[in-house]
Amino acid sequence: MATTYEAIATVTVGSGGASSIDFTSIPATYTDLFLHVSARSNRAAQLDYWNLRFNNNSGTNYSARWLKAYGVNVLESSSNSGADKMFIGWVNGNTATSNTFASTSIYIPNYAGSANKSVSSDGATENNASGNNDFELGIIAGLWSSSSAINQVTLLPAVGTLLQYSTATLYGIKNS
Repeated sequence: MATTYEAIATVTVGSGGASSIDFTSIPATYTDLFLHVSARSNRAAQLDYWNLRFNNNSGTNYSARWLKAYGVNVLESSSNSGADKMFIGWVNGNTATSNTFASTSIYIPNYAGSANKSVSSDGATENNASGNNDFELGIIAGLWSSSSAINQVTLLPAVGTLLQYSTATLYGIKNS
């Protein structure tokens, strides 16, 4: 069975920055969704955190579990549940090496179905430094406990705003 990726939309943050990246009016004509994000936040720290929200829903029906490696720490795992948005990864903060951007890939299977929506992501920050927080990388499994079809995806940095040239592309996947 061939799988076809089709770019639905690309958002590139302009010179004023942005508080979020929003994909709206997502058609229900695909099997799955895939997002690729390259971003940097203005948070005055080495890193910021990504959150994900569907259909502008800020209820407490999001959960996530993750496994990460960072700096001198090899592995750390954690989870959250009952949140108003889903933790989905890490993004470079404004004190990371200049002009470096974190990369995150997000996969959302069966987004138009009537079952709860699972999400998986993997990503890494970039920084030319050494120490406890010189990088973060990890994998995340998330769940949106809703039977609603996803027609809007919003990416939100946890603390800062997105800097110019941060980019996200949403793909629809068809199995044919």
